[in-house]
Parts: sequence; structure tokens; C-alpha cells
Amino acid sequence: MTKTAEHVKQITEAKKERGGIKKGGQGAKSKKTAAKVALMKMKLHALGDKGLPQSERIYFEVLFPLEHPKKSQPMFFSKMWTIGRIVDKVAELADLPNNNNLASAKKLRVFDAESGHILPLEDKLETCLHGECTALMNGGQIIVEYVENSCTIISNTQTYLLQS
Repeated sequence: MTKTAEHVKQITEAKKERGGIKKGGQGAKSKKTAAKVALMKMKLHALGDKGLPQSERIYFEVLFPLEHPKKSQPMFFSKMWTIGRIVDKVAELADLPNNNNLASAKKLRVFDAESGHILPLEDKLETCLHGECTALMNGGQIIVEYVENSCTIISNTQTYLLQS
């Protein structure tokens, strides 16, 4: 028994001298796998139009306006939809007031969670996924917020990310 304990002690000391045990999950391959696992989990709880074919669905973690009681919700949309239609669908699914048709009201808009840039209402989701100005990807995050009509970027994206 003492030989075993002594042997284990020698092994742990040797590992400490070499810099410790190499932790798995540090490379690009494991990040890619982690992203796939996160997308699979997202698909389990996502809200959206159940009539959409699986091949058309694009999934996002939707981060709601800061004053909304619920902070985020996974949702899916058709890659053929415009951003304007996505705004309408998010408002419907999350019970957000959508006053985009009123001139004086703040507008409900969609932003890329990474860069904070607004997604143009007339662009198709598929165009935004392959666009150069945003880092949107299937399984990524988008922010929905009420802003003035002249707003093109939100600078406090970390606030949304921390609350989700």
C-alpha cells in the first residue's frame, strides 16, 4: 500500500515539474465540436414556424431588449426570410410590442451580437449569413432592441451577452 502511494506521489510531482496535465478541449477541432453540440442543444428548445423545412432553418440565440423580463430564447427562421419578417416573428413569439409602422415610435431592430451592427430590414437572412460586414452564423446570437430610426450600431453588446 505504501509503495502505491509513493508511486502516485512521484507521478504527480513529475507532472507538476513538466507544467501539469495537458487539458483537452483547447484546439480548433474541439471548438468546432463544441459549436455543433451547442447548436444541437439549441435546436431542442428553439421556437419558430414548425412548418419550415429543416433545410431552410437557421437557428439563433435571440437576446431580447434590456427591459424585457426574459433575457434570451433560441429561435429559428427561414434563410429565405427578410430581416423585417424576422423582426415581426420575434415580436410575435416573444410578445414584444412592434410599433415599426408608427413614425414617432422607437423601432424594433435586429443587430449582430458580435459587432453591434444593424441588419438591414430589406436584406434576406441568407445574404446576411454570407455578408462581409457581419459575423452571423447558424447557432450564433442576435440582439433585438428598440432604437431610434437613425441608429445603425449599438455599442453595449457586452451588456446583452452578460445577461443571457
